[in-house]
Amino acid sequence: MGVKLTSIIQRQQITFDHLKNKKVMIDAYNTFYQFLSSIRQPDGTPLMDSHGNITSLYQGIFARITNLMEKKILISFCFDGKPPILKTKTIEEREFRKQQAEKKMEKARKEEDIDLMLRYSKQTVRLTQQMIDEAKDLISALGLPIIQAVSEADAQISYCCKKGDVWAAASSDMDCLLYGTPRLLTNMTVSQKRRLPSGMTVKINPELINLEDNIKELNITQEQLILIGVLVGTDYNSGIKGIGPKKAIKLVKENKDYDKLFKNLNADFDWKEIHETFTKMPVIKDYKLKWSDPDIKRIKHILVDKHDFNEERVEKTLDKITNISKTKEQSALDKWF
Repeated sequence: MGVKLTSIIQRQQITFDHLKNKKVMIDAYNTFYQFLSSIRQPDGTPLMDSHGNITSLYQGIFARITNLMEKKILISFCFDGKPPILKTKTIEEREFRKQQAEKKMEKARKEEDIDLMLRYSKQTVRLTQQMIDEAKDLISALGLPIIQAVSEADAQISYCCKKGDVWAAASSDMDCLLYGTPRLLTNMTVSQKRRLPSGMTVKINPELINLEDNIKELNITQEQLILIGVLVGTDYNSGIKGIGPKKAIKLVKENKDYDKLFKNLNADFDWKEIHETFTKMPVIKDYKLKWSDPDIKRIKHILVDKHDFNEERVEKTLDKITNISKTKEQSALDKWF
């Protein structure tokens, strides 16, 4: 879900060329859910192998992540760890919504309503431990670094970005901004072309959000940005009914006594506890980010042998990303002559 700040956050459209040779860390689960939701048959059925295993996730990783690698972007992934206790209610609500969507999808299936089947199927996405383990195996085989966060991946990614070990965080959610990431990229892993209802196809470019620029433009502090998030609702609280981002900005600017502010708003949560969740989330500080050449044999075993991917197509993609590695090696050798 993420914090709803989209309407007040300014972003800049950039090209993938802008990201060449830059290190970008992706929120794994956020991206995986995108793949599982979007990579489907017209009736909402996910891609599957001959054994009935869902392969939409691996298709997304191999097609879209290798595309970023081909553009010479240094991709890494961060996986969520144990969620904070405050997130329990949100997790339960998400599961309830999935169960409701499953009932609606079943009804649509009986009525043979393809459009509704597709719509509700996207709301029933679940990420299994087997998917996570195999996704990690595939990412590692591609030569990309992985960090397993203690708790929230958003917090870990933001820490890495603040330390300068990666240039930007990549996620469709705004949560990383509350954790203080200097830069956030959206539209990184979506399909680069989108067909409009009119039939026209438009190109989708990544968007860059600069935290410092937004803080200055809104004339607020980082602490106030977190409070705005708390007012509109985060993964750790439901927010205050009737308060959107613009009204939240006005409230935090006009009220310096935040205890009094939340009391007058009849908040049913401890705002300080939510605030500290963003400012004191545990992170790993002794991580290592190391990129290596793709392991061709391992990749083909995962995709072709285990999940029935077309070997010729896999080899064609692998040729593209391995040529990049060869180019790097040749460039390094050329410096000696």
